[in-house]
This record gives sequence, structure tokens and C-alpha cells, in this order.
Amino acid sequence: MKDRILMAAVAIIFTLLMSIVGGCAAPSDQVDKVATTEKADKEADQQAKAEEEKQAAEEKKAKEEEERLAEEQAAKEKAEAEKVKEQQELADTFGMEEVLVSRVVDGDTVELKDGRKVRFIGVNTPESTTRTEEYGKEASNYTTEKLEGKTVWLQKDVSETDRYNRSLCLIWLEVPKDDMDEEEIRTKMFNADLVLNGYAEPSTYNPDVKYSEYFVKFAREAREKGTGLWAYGENGTTKGDLDPKEEKKTTRTSNSSPSATTEEPAATQQQEYYQNCTELRKVYPDGVPSDHPAYARKHDRDKDDWACER
Repeated sequence: MKDRILMAAVAIIFTLLMSIVGGCAAPSDQVDKVATTEKADKEADQQAKAEEEKQAAEEKKAKEEEERLAEEQAAKEKAEAEKVKEQQELADTFGMEEVLVSRVVDGDTVELKDGRKVRFIGVNTPESTTRTEEYGKEASNYTTEKLEGKTVWLQKDVSETDRYNRSLCLIWLEVPKDDMDEEEIRTKMFNADLVLNGYAEPSTYNPDVKYSEYFVKFAREAREKGTGLWAYGENGTTKGDLDPKEEKKTTRTSNSSPSATTEEPAATQQQEYYQNCTELRKVYPDGVPSDHPAYARKHDRDKDDWACER
């Protein structure tokens, strides 16, 4: 009987001990779970804060870059405005006009957006319209490539227009700082460009002689290299200042018989001088040939050896 009672007491004591042990273990697990949750929350907060700081830094950097680009653009626009102002002041100094080329007629003639036709001063490209000369199409194509649809600057010399009512002008691709500086003439003036590259011969008519010496110099350089139209011979392919002078024709003396003639230079004839073609045509309505005493090179605009023809 005692043994049973003892065993029952042991069983009760064991049950009580197990209950005590179980009761103590549960709070410990809960503490661990709480600690783990707090740690995760803390890490999440730290990560969120890091993301916010990163985003703020990126936004600041983007704003600074935007401000930098805006400052650069403003500086660029200011520099361009100053350049335009300086260019316009120089253009006014040299009597230059900004225009838009709408169409190229041939190598040395263009039409502007406003309808005016412009003939280049001091140069003559081979013909490519009503008649064709060697290297004329090449010259016309070159002028088209360089000028058609482009903005250029016109500069006059002395004359306003030719007998075809075309404006007589020098064509500048850029406004020079000094319009008599040879390097700027070479690199910025299209008339000079045509001569230097063998697309035109120099062709001088008084009173428009401001750049004639430069054009002759440039043409000699091109001829020495056999550039462009000079590849076809030392006289080029059209009329110009470097062509050999024509021999003077024989004249008949007034006191000699019909069969007797003397060869004398035209310079010894009594020359006739007329200020312009209007005055000359009052005396010679159809103009005069090159061997006539009234012939003057300045009146022969198209260099066909006939002055002031209608």
C-alpha cells in the first residue's frame, strides 16, 4: 500500500515539475521572437532611410546638372548674340548685306530669295546656259553646292548693276574682320574661292577693281597648278584677264590708194572716249567692235569684243 502511495506521489511531483519547466520555457521563446521582429524593423527602417538619402542625393545631383547645363546654354547664347552683333557691326562697316540665295543660274550668277539676280564682280566662269564652254557645268555645280539655299553676304564695289540689270556684287561666305586681308579674302570670299579652285578666270571691268590684283594673283597660282579650267590650257576655257592681248588690226591711211595699207598700232589712231554706253550709242546705235577707236574694255561687259551692243 505504501509503495502505491509513494509512486502516486512521485508521479504528481513529476507532473508538477514538468508544468513548471514548460511554463518557464514559453516566455523565453516569445522574447526571442520579439527581439527578432524588432531587429528586422530596425533594419527595414535603416534601409528605407538609406534609400531616401540616396534618392535625395540623386535629385540634388540632377538639379545641379540641370543648373550647370542651363548656365552653359545661357553662356553659349550670350556668346552667339555677341558674335552676331559683332558680325553685323563689321558688315555695316564694310557695306555688306545679308541675303539668302534661292537659285543658282550658272557659275557666276545667282538669284536671291527676294528675286534679285546677282552677277559676281571680277570673275568669269565658263558658260553653261545659253551656250556651253569647257568646265562650265562643273563651275555651275560647284556654285550650286556652295551657295544654293545658303545665307551669304553681298558687298558692292562701285557699280550697282550691269546692262542686264543684275546686281554686281562680291559674295562673302562669312563677314571678315578686315575685308582687305589676303588670308580672309582667300578663305571667306566666294569670288576668290572660284578663282583659287579653277572654276573662274579673273575678269576686271572698271571701275570695279578693288580686288582685281588679288584675283589675278590667285588665277596665276591656279594656272601654275593646272587646277580646274586651267587643265585645258594656259588660256583657260573662257575669257579673262590672263588671256593674251589681241593683236591690233591694220588700218588704212586717208591719203593712200585703196591698195596701199599701213600696219599701225591702234594706239596711234584718234581715240574716241565715251563715259558710258548711253553716250556711245548716241553716235553708234549698234555699239562698236574691238578694233574701233570708240571701243573701251569697260563697255564690253560680256567680253565678246563688241562694246555697247543692244
